[in-house]
Amino acid sequence: MLWDIHWRVISSTHPRQWSSNRDKMADMLAPEKRHNFIHNGQKVFEWDQTLEEVNMYISLPENVPKKLFSCKIESKHVEVGIKGNPPYLNHDLLSPVKTDCSFWTIEDDVMHITLQKRDKGQTWSSPILGHGQLDPYTTDLEQKRLMLQRFQEENPGFDFSQAQFSGGCPDPKTFMGGIRST
Repeated sequence: MLWDIHWRVISSTHPRQWSSNRDKMADMLAPEKRHNFIHNGQKVFEWDQTLEEVNMYISLPENVPKKLFSCKIESKHVEVGIKGNPPYLNHDLLSPVKTDCSFWTIEDDVMHITLQKRDKGQTWSSPILGHGQLDPYTTDLEQKRLMLQRFQEENPGFDFSQAQFSGGCPDPKTFMGGIRST
């Protein structure tokens, strides 16, 4: 797989400036938009991902008290619903997650589920196994964005926010021996 990447060095030499630039670059390499999972013409949830997490966003009905919603996150399964009713979402995950670092919250009528990837850097084509997979072009764009996030994380003195790949993009999980543990 041929690939090439170009970057520029941050000109600042002050450590406080480095931190500010790192934060700015992290924002620039963050997901630009959420992906939609549509079933029978209805949006089931939105999602995005980073090197370490997959985030799911589910719009909740307005007239149900928030304390009645439930979410159960298992290593390879997620279940969401209203207590005392059949689950709204009850599916296996595409890949395993770290349950001790995964959680859910409700804010502004949206349930936000944060799934901590067990395999940091793995590009997910969908949170749900066998449903709503991204098309190959969009999956490739996600892999490139995650690879740039990895470069940025491992080389904080460089600015990868405008970097582009020419040719195929390496797998962010396995490139050059894999991601270093933190």
